[in-house]
Amino acid sequence: MQTPEPLGGTRPTSRDVARTAGVSQATVSLVLGDKWRGRVSERTAGTVREAARALGYRPNLAARNLRLGRTRTALLVVPALTNEFFARVYTGAATVAARHGFGVVLYPSPDGVGPARDPFASARAALDGVIASSMASDALKAFRGTDLPLVMLDSDPADSGAAAHVNLDIADGMRQVTGHLLALGHRRFVHLASAVPSWTFDVRAAALAECLAGVSVRTVRAPLDVHGAMAATERALAAPGPRPTALVCDDDILAAGACKALRRLGLRVPEDVSVTGFDDLALATAVEPELTTVALPAERIGERGMEALLAVLTGEPGRPDQLPVTLVERGSSGPAPASDD
Repeated sequence: MQTPEPLGGTRPTSRDVARTAGVSQATVSLVLGDKWRGRVSERTAGTVREAARALGYRPNLAARNLRLGRTRTALLVVPALTNEFFARVYTGAATVAARHGFGVVLYPSPDGVGPARDPFASARAALDGVIASSMASDALKAFRGTDLPLVMLDSDPADSGAAAHVNLDIADGMRQVTGHLLALGHRRFVHLASAVPSWTFDVRAAALAECLAGVSVRTVRAPLDVHGAMAATERALAAPGPRPTALVCDDDILAAGACKALRRLGLRVPEDVSVTGFDDLALATAVEPELTTVALPAERIGERGMEALLAVLTGEPGRPDQLPVTLVERGSSGPAPASDD
């Protein structure tokens, strides 16, 4: 059996498989759809499968499944299962999916850095599409180049590998935080930044730098856990020079660690140092004082992501979507110390 190259270097089609195997396209559909028994000989089925493997052929499963109404299942890829934000994203996506007779399978890609292994390499026929939330682009290599449409949430809108993007207005969230603290008289800041390389954290850093141009800002990176945030906060406060009056944290977990470190150092929040978070997790109201933070509509972005995937599956072009975020002022932020005026 010869293996001709697909014309023009394009993705091989079922016609290419049929020509290579010396059978009809109908036979290819029967074999690759696992409906050949009793209609096609085992030898012919083997020849078709060998031709498909040799050509690297993958059927357009998303389109086929919609036509046949077989699976109606989406895969939601998230950086972690332990973060409340992604649990809420899943809830939103699953709610919309259920209304349309779809199911959602949740898969964690540790840290969202990747490259992640494709958990369904041998079971693509079980999926109609993929939604990826807050992932680094390298983490999605396993899902690119397939026939499954990809919808990206809270990710780089310049990434051309996605069929649709749904984002949060992260930059505006950081503008609201910095505007709030500047209005309270703060002029010496530490940015407690996530050490995870991700578009969403890059946007926070860029917006903060733009808003605080001309005032004192020092960046300290920390892993996304309380103990890492405590250590980073202690390093920042041990640095030479005047003590910062405000810690701007990339998320609520970092902010909780910062508050804990400040208390251990004998400093009061917010009387000595103000602390802000990002996300508005349940943790934000579990600490004392409660966190000033940016509320992200996690369930809504999950809903919009599933709606975008359903639209793509029905042939609609993907459209960029951006959701607003809201600053929630609580007890962890207050006026800069009087000596700083």
